Amino acid sequence: MQAQRIAIIGLGRIGSAFLKQMLEKRKQGIELICVAEQHDTPGKHLALEAQVPIKTLDEIVALGPQVDVIFDVTGIPGVRRELREKLAASFNLHTVIASETIVRVIWALITSEDLPEIEGRKTGY
Repeated sequence: MQAQRIAIIGLGRIGSAFLKQMLEKRKQGIELICVAEQHDTPGKHLALEAQVPIKTLDEIVALGPQVDVIFDVTGIPGVRRELREKLAASFNLHTVIASETIVRVIWALITSEDLPEIEGRKTGY
């Protein structure tokens, strides 16, 4: 099985829960390349414990096709827009940005646990 190389941006409540699940899927073809988080969150600590590199958005974009999917779970539309613009400017036609909506679909398929809900949180692309 070919590994899917992923990055996760945003390790708040939702991103931290998703990171934990993705770490458990490493033997099933998920290669967690790196994460991005500016704040001191439990997810950031989990990534450090698991020796997953913490990078900036620019550093993740610079990885180019080394990353298959970037999961953006920041909940900030401007971050997703910035990612799209930076990937386009770098002529990266390989890497896909997956929004929180996609994370919720994957979550439903891999676990029966409830994903944290954040009141007023907007999802979508």
